[in-house]
Amino acid sequence: MGIKSFQGIRRSTKKEFDAPILVEDYMTTKLVTFTPDQSILEVMEAFAKFKISGGPVMDDNGFLVGIISEADCMKQISESRYFNQPILDKSVERYMTSEVETIPHDITIFDAAGIFDKHNRRRLPVMKDGLLVGQISRKDIVVAALKLSGQNYK
Repeated sequence: MGIKSFQGIRRSTKKEFDAPILVEDYMTTKLVTFTPDQSILEVMEAFAKFKISGGPVMDDNGFLVGIISEADCMKQISESRYFNQPILDKSVERYMTSEVETIPHDITIFDAAGIFDKHNRRRLPVMKDGLLVGQISRKDIVVAALKLSGQNYK
């Protein structure tokens, strides 16, 4: 005859992690965006005004077509001096990165950190159903990790 347990029904003891760990929890949603036909000078002024180092480039229909960064502007500054031309006459389209790595809104910050490491980017546009919904930077990932450092995540 077997031994009966008098403990009752056991519930799972696996601890659920309830802290926010998704990219959408830490991404920036109020973005400064640019258009392909804007001048590099306007972009540099926006970088200074909003204290940013890059931003997405959107077409007339609101779709992501590229990303422009301070590094892209440095190319224009260098060329303008070499060719002795003013900065004003160059468009974003000429200097933006048009093949942009993006990430989905619903991946974890840990997966995003791996993507940042693999692609060596400073910021990544965040997409949901093919539309731009935000942007996340390396700094956002570091801040998220610091907020979670007191948590037990497995």
